[in-house]
Amino acid sequence: MKFNTLCKLILILLLPILSATAYADGYAVDYETSMTVGAGSGGFAPYYISSLRHGRFTQADNVQAEARLWRGMEREKHFSYGFGVDIIGGYSSKVDYERYNSADKSWLSHGERPSSFWLQQLYGELKYRSVFVEAGMKEQQSAILNQSLTSGDLIESGNTRPMPQLRVGFIDFQDVPFTRGWIQIGGEVAFGRMIDDGWWRSHYNYCSWHITTNQWYNYKRCYFRTMPSKPFSVTFGMQAAAQFGGNSEYYYFGENTITQKNELNLKTFLKMIIPFEDGGEDFYTGNHIGSWDIRARYRLKNGDELFAYCSWLWEDGSGIGKLNGWDGLWGLEYKSGTRGIVSGAVLEYMDFTNQSGPIHFAPDDFPGTTLPGHVSGADDYYNNATYNSYAYFGQSIGTPAMMAPIYNTDGYPAYIANAMRGFHIGIEGSVTPRLDYRLKGGYRKAWGTSKVMLTHPIHLTALMFETKWRPAGIKGLTVNASMELNRGTMPGNSFGAMLGVSYSGLLNF
Repeated sequence: MKFNTLCKLILILLLPILSATAYADGYAVDYETSMTVGAGSGGFAPYYISSLRHGRFTQADNVQAEARLWRGMEREKHFSYGFGVDIIGGYSSKVDYERYNSADKSWLSHGERPSSFWLQQLYGELKYRSVFVEAGMKEQQSAILNQSLTSGDLIESGNTRPMPQLRVGFIDFQDVPFTRGWIQIGGEVAFGRMIDDGWWRSHYNYCSWHITTNQWYNYKRCYFRTMPSKPFSVTFGMQAAAQFGGNSEYYYFGENTITQKNELNLKTFLKMIIPFEDGGEDFYTGNHIGSWDIRARYRLKNGDELFAYCSWLWEDGSGIGKLNGWDGLWGLEYKSGTRGIVSGAVLEYMDFTNQSGPIHFAPDDFPGTTLPGHVSGADDYYNNATYNSYAYFGQSIGTPAMMAPIYNTDGYPAYIANAMRGFHIGIEGSVTPRLDYRLKGGYRKAWGTSKVMLTHPIHLTALMFETKWRPAGIKGLTVNASMELNRGTMPGNSFGAMLGVSYSGLLNF
């Protein structure tokens, strides 16, 4: 399905809502306009300035204008609706990528930059009692972590541009029947269409590996939570995502050796929800990834809260069974009950080095074999032998801590260093009632993948300081400034700064 066709379908879904608003009395819609200017010494924007901003900033130099209009759902009503549109335009610097030319067996360099104009968000949503349905492109973020301070969720982090999709789920957590509120459930299911084919084609080196176009995306989540009104509460459950469908093209030194059309039919969509056998040996299809998530909270008598959480990444049965050691995200968080000098802080540790080796052997897969035993291997977080890496427009859909394909200037379209360890800190607060700050920093080191190790490990130390000022004399005006220093080889040294001005308010009809 083409992008313009998707936009038309979204507008058709929005039309009844927009028509109804024209006749509403005392109707208000939120709006925000902004202008951002950034510059840096490297080819890419510094790590923290780029990450968890829904794909807005990837290059070192940026001049960007954004206009956003939205109306949120009224959760206290049984029936409510919302919608939004977000447009971005501007200029970004180029980054040179390499490509193999099979005609004369040489390597060429070509500059790539983001489009000068794109539709960031366009969506409509409906709510009835505790259930919602959402259609279009809407920015998603972590369902369990502090989005402002975390290093990023392992499955859906809010690091990439939103993709067109349909989502259905619960509004927040809902009481499980017969538990008297002691157990609550929350979750949602989404199907989306990845529209970044052009990005992969323009950045790929056409020398090795593969690219897949026309991919589809599935996300699902189910969490349980103990009674949140009590001082101690625990949230636990699983996230799962998958890429499926599409056409995979395999290249070897410029030659297209194989073009494979992947399964896409009604059964494929059903398998994304409930795996089952349909006459063959395969009970699932697509590239699957997920995490076990646990988050415990303790509320102090003064209203402050303490959190401890972990998120265990998995890609197959060994990961689901927690056989990959300490792999995952481990964190502590403090949240103040009042705004102050330190109103929130997180400390996180990441480890993805316990992936099994490159060999995978299951005797049942080879009838008649005399080789005994089972070797569960070939883990390769965020990579897949058939589908694109777990990235969208080159950026990681999961944690941005793993160096995504966009940073491979040799045009290799995969994660080259997912065997990684690191730590991260985040602190925020208010110096005055109108001046806020945020500090994020960390260190990461990676050794390659479980299949191909790097000749030399790569690493990065990053530190960002950001302020947000709301002048007293102009309601709705906000001035943002950030500076960041990166040192290392993941992807390289850089210094960057960014200044932004935004104005928000209400349009009353």
